[in-house]
Amino acid sequence: MKQQEVHNYVRRYFVANDSRVLEETPAYLKVQLSVDLDKELMNRPFYWHYLEKTGGVPNPMALTLVTDANNAPEDVKGEPLHFGSPRLRQIFNSAQSLGSFIRLYEHVQWPPDSKQSSQPFHPWLCLNANVSFQCDRKKDVILSLGLNLIHGQIVPNFYEQVIKKPLTPKIPDYCFTLSPLIKVESGILRLQKMIRTFAENEPDDWAMEAVERWNTDLALLEAFYENQEQKPKSYESEKQALQEQYEPHIEVKLINGGIFYLQQQVFKQ
Repeated sequence: MKQQEVHNYVRRYFVANDSRVLEETPAYLKVQLSVDLDKELMNRPFYWHYLEKTGGVPNPMALTLVTDANNAPEDVKGEPLHFGSPRLRQIFNSAQSLGSFIRLYEHVQWPPDSKQSSQPFHPWLCLNANVSFQCDRKKDVILSLGLNLIHGQIVPNFYEQVIKKPLTPKIPDYCFTLSPLIKVESGILRLQKMIRTFAENEPDDWAMEAVERWNTDLALLEAFYENQEQKPKSYESEKQALQEQYEPHIEVKLINGGIFYLQQQVFKQ
């Protein structure tokens, strides 16, 4: 996950959870946390317990996150944020618990005296998943797929496209939703198959190189114990440790998903 992707992700996370962006450059952002996100992220249970007991005025904290330390102004003091950092893992977990599945509608502005007919919305199922290629090294790829539940078009990078549209949790006036022809359960299975296909079709050079490194270290281990007729317990434990370190495997984890009701029937591929 590139730093710009990290920056964009956390910005969307804060905005989606009612936390106002106070300052921002491509290298950092400072946000005023909402009450809910202060409770979620800042580990101040005693403060909030006291406030609720006394009926005081909430004062959620502001948080500054540096996403590009090389280009951030020297006077900006904030937490470094990168893939694998504790704060980003916390945000990922929070996003998953707060928004594991959402339902949103495209916002349509109709004049009060409009005599136009009502607007139909197409249902789109979106799944966001993290595909992790793991050995002694690790590569993560985030996939976002959208499936039209009427005619079945599957759109890659769906979230990046749909986020450009104005969205609202309530269906706008003079609009109605079309009934899906594809059940959500069936749609999820289709998208999961697409994710598996992506993982299986990725070049396997990373795995082959890991096996080569594994064999090299295994040869060194065998050479170390070659003069011992009966191998000690440490031999088996070290051999097992090498397998756990180098053996290539792929993990797929669903991050979140949702139903988006949109005017658009198809997306250009």
